Amino acid sequence: MTENSENVSRKGWMSTLAKAPAGLLAEAWQQADVAQSFAWLRAPEIGTVMVRGAMGGTGAPFNLGELTVTRCALRLDDGTVGHAYISGRDRQKAEIAALCDALMQTSEASAVQAKIINPLTRAYQSKRASKAEKAAATKVDFFTLVRGED
Repeated sequence: MTENSENVSRKGWMSTLAKAPAGLLAEAWQQADVAQSFAWLRAPEIGTVMVRGAMGGTGAPFNLGELTVTRCALRLDDGTVGHAYISGRDRQKAEIAALCDALMQTSEASAVQAKIINPLTRAYQSKRASKAEKAAATKVDFFTLVRGED
């Protein structure tokens, strides 16, 4: 695997972990039974980041507001390092996400992928599809009939 494709994969699983509901992630973690011992490099800490926006996605950037985030970093006993940045104030979610990140870089990757990442991805896609269906149900199609006056 090339370094670039490895980064794309890591971006994918980090995105999945960050977007996952805390309860669903914790449940998947417990069921996966892939716990590892680790040492904190940076224990979960809560802070804020400035969110920037742009009108239409192409306009001049502006400060939209602050977002609360929780971040942490840890090292497994084999030396593999895992990181997590999670929106909100959930220290446990950040810890689990960092553990998953670290394990995805080890021989446990296939187990973590199958038992945690894939189910979370399916849940996210299902939720998005459900929202899209609800939005589509409210769609109004406007059309003009030809008037017979002329």
